[in-house]
Amino acid sequence: MDKYPWYEIASGEEVWQGDIIDLCPIVVPSHTIELGIVSAEVIEYDVVVMSQTCDLVQRKLDLVLVCPIWHLSEFENRSDFFKSKKGKEALRRGNTTGYHLLNKCEIGGFETDYLVVDFRSVYSVPFDFLIDLAERRGERLRLLPPYREHLSQAFARFFMRVGLPVDIPPFKR
Repeated sequence: MDKYPWYEIASGEEVWQGDIIDLCPIVVPSHTIELGIVSAEVIEYDVVVMSQTCDLVQRKLDLVLVCPIWHLSEFENRSDFFKSKKGKEALRRGNTTGYHLLNKCEIGGFETDYLVVDFRSVYSVPFDFLIDLAERRGERLRLLPPYREHLSQAFARFFMRVGLPVDIPPFKR
């Protein structure tokens, strides 16, 4: 088993966990409210769908969770650590809390660099809006099992962290 595919091409209105939606508009409210008026900025991110496929297929959601993704070459510019071999290896091993590395895609017409999922920035997008956007964008990458489940598990580990007020002290032999 030399090759076990990471991605397939998806299209249409059926959106699943692991679908990559390019240039998804995200509404980000400002930090202040003036007389009941909230201003907002719209930022376009490439995102990966994080909501569970079973909830999406059964239309149990009004809002879909998405996380921004970055090409590794762009992500390196956020921190010198990720430019280093040590930083890239930490990403690969899953040792960077808040980030998850996805493999390159080599499907013709859909080639990508390694992709970094940013769990520190989680957004919700109205389900019907996302379906319409996915249909308009046409074909898209879809992360395949078991890589999709690995992504979900990494997200769960990030989300379920517990910081203790007093930790067990280190053993000194």
